[in-house]
Amino acid sequence: MKLFVFGTLKRGFALHEKGLIGATYLGRYRTGQPYPMVIAGQWYAPMMINRPGDGMRVWGELYEVEADRFAILDALESVGNPGNFRIAIDVVPDAGGSSIRAIVYMKAAELAVPLHSQPLAEFLDRRFVPQWEQ
Repeated sequence: MKLFVFGTLKRGFALHEKGLIGATYLGRYRTGQPYPMVIAGQWYAPMMINRPGDGMRVWGELYEVEADRFAILDALESVGNPGNFRIAIDVVPDAGGSSIRAIVYMKAAELAVPLHSQPLAEFLDRRFVPQWEQ
C-alpha cells in the first residue's frame, strides 16, 4: 500500500525508524489539493487537518508499506482515538506526472490545540519529542 508522510514519519525525523523501517521510499510528493498542515499540541506535532481545499499543498514523502505495518503506524498516529484518521488522498510526484492514491494520517481540527503555526507547505520543525522520550 502507498503511504504519504509529511511530518515526523519522514526520513530523519523522530518516528521514521519506528514506523517505516523496511518500507520502500518512492520519492518526494505533495498533496493533490490543499490541506491545512500545522504544528500543534503539547508535543509540537505536525498535524494535517481533514479539511480539503483549505491551507496549502503539502510536501512529503511517498512509501510502499506492507499492509501488516499499518498496525504499528496506526498506534504511532493514535488511530482509534477520537479525531485521528487514516484517509486516502491523491498525491503528485515532485517531478510531475500523474497523481497516485495514497494513505495519509490526518487529525480533526479540535486536536490542533494549542496551535503553534499557521498552515505550512512543508514540515521542517525539530521541536517534536515522542512521548516515550519525555
